Amino acid sequence: MSAGISRVGVVGGGQMGAGIAEVCARSGLDTVVCEVDAIAARAARDRVAASLDRAVGRGKLERAAADEALNRLVFSGDLGDLADRQLVVEAVVENRDAKTEVFAALDKIVEDPAAVLATNTSSLPVTRLGMATARADRVVGLHFFNPVPVLPLVEVVTSLHTSAGTTALVEEFATRTLGKTVVRSQDRAGFVVNALLIPYLLSAVRMAESGFATAAGIDAAMELGCAHPLGPLGLADLIGLDTVAAIAESLYDEFREPLYAPSPLLQRMVQAGLLGRKSGRGFHTYDQGRGPGPRVEGPAPSPGPR
Repeated sequence: MSAGISRVGVVGGGQMGAGIAEVCARSGLDTVVCEVDAIAARAARDRVAASLDRAVGRGKLERAAADEALNRLVFSGDLGDLADRQLVVEAVVENRDAKTEVFAALDKIVEDPAAVLATNTSSLPVTRLGMATARADRVVGLHFFNPVPVLPLVEVVTSLHTSAGTTALVEEFATRTLGKTVVRSQDRAGFVVNALLIPYLLSAVRMAESGFATAAGIDAAMELGCAHPLGPLGLADLIGLDTVAAIAESLYDEFREPLYAPSPLLQRMVQAGLLGRKSGRGFHTYDQGRGPGPRVEGPAPSPGPR
């Protein structure tokens, strides 16, 4: 275990939080997942259990190991259960106010002054989150990628206050304990991956919006012409169109570059609740029980009720 870190907390049990909790538990860590209430906590447990079952079904994990991992997890609706954690990873909605509120609360709850408070933000300033606490030197970005149990990358993002010791600790934790590959980034909107990825996704959205090509055609072109495993609009659906829009807004707020601005279609789809795979419909349609369904033809889906 990395430098004695054996007790981890995760705030948020959605797609990302559940994945982070799963990889921690599979790495032998005592892990507590906190959600807004007991109902959401149970849903988070179901999400992790389903992911472990899929890993077993694909032959990636033994049944006994999956059961052991689930037994290492505690799901709670009370942030107070994180008091004894040595590392807490925040993975709530990509909203500055929501994340700032979590960090301010964790600063009061987590008892060990040497504990690390990490954020899984895709684009928001780590410095600002750290300033919501009295331990900004122990606050760092620890940005995982979806699906967390599968993708090997973690971006470690240091703020102007993050200490060298904190950075070294989380890098060792991510690499030696979780088995991930680390790329270090400065504290700039989008970090490394999303600063490169989001303009590409937004270009595909604008191409569909203009009627230049269909959503299916755009994705097929990049999958078959460039050997991408998933086209840009399918990838946007996987990430979640609300998350793509939020990252784009953060990038645009910081850099004021037009290529970062979310398009009207993307904004309307988010407003309509057409968020991609997690809602069953985005640029493509999905059977939520079985994964991708038939692709939607036409320049783009019409934003409206499902």
